[in-house]
Amino acid sequence: NGEGDPKPEPEGLGVGTILCPALTAVFQFLGKFECYFTNGTEKVRYVHRYLYNREQLAMFDSDVGVYVGFNPLGEKWARCWNSDPEFMERKRAEVDIVCRHNYRLYAPFSVERRVPPSVSISLVPSSSQPGPGRLLCSVLDFYPAPIQVRWFQGQQELSEHVVATEVVPNGDWSYQLLVLLETPPRRGLTYSCQVEHGSLEHPLKMPPDAARSKMLTGIGGFVLGSLFLALGLGFYLRKKVRGGSPWETFLS
Repeated sequence: NGEGDPKPEPEGLGVGTILCPALTAVFQFLGKFECYFTNGTEKVRYVHRYLYNREQLAMFDSDVGVYVGFNPLGEKWARCWNSDPEFMERKRAEVDIVCRHNYRLYAPFSVERRVPPSVSISLVPSSSQPGPGRLLCSVLDFYPAPIQVRWFQGQQELSEHVVATEVVPNGDWSYQLLVLLETPPRRGLTYSCQVEHGSLEHPLKMPPDAARSKMLTGIGGFVLGSLFLALGLGFYLRKKVRGGSPWETFLS
């Protein structure tokens, strides 16, 4: 081979990296395999890239069927590989050997994996706004990540004053999402949280009765707490005027 001619590809699959340490720099040669799937394995595209220091030199694309170079060296490699019929036949077969084969191995616990979310509604206090609190819809432990969560007041969707976190990975192949209704719940109205996810045949709606019960419980607790606070403060002020311990009057 002349200077700059490509050597035959090494056997095996994966990503190869060659690091050449020097006093002032690191040089990296990278081979990168990519598989793109449409409707399972109905349509598969296989791409093999060669990069040097983040610059792409040459690429094989199964949709094109030949190598393409992106600079003088990559073009020289592409001409060399494309001129070898036996080598190119093996290369075109890698769309099945690499992509379709690995899809069958990994799809059951990746692409096809479905875990339904756990959904709950809670009343959380607000430090910045008055009122009994805010309704929070917690959507936990679902897979895959794409999901849609919406708040309803009765049958009407509440598209405003809704704040959501990003879909957060738990680190165990599951995700979580929190969606807060910023406006305080109004007594006598029904609120529900609706979740749409690939693991669900139909949208999952947190039962309105449960949401209403949680809301009324929270409001009731807030009102009772305020009432006891007012009563205690009244006893304290009255006793302070008369003298003596306020607890003696409260407990008597």
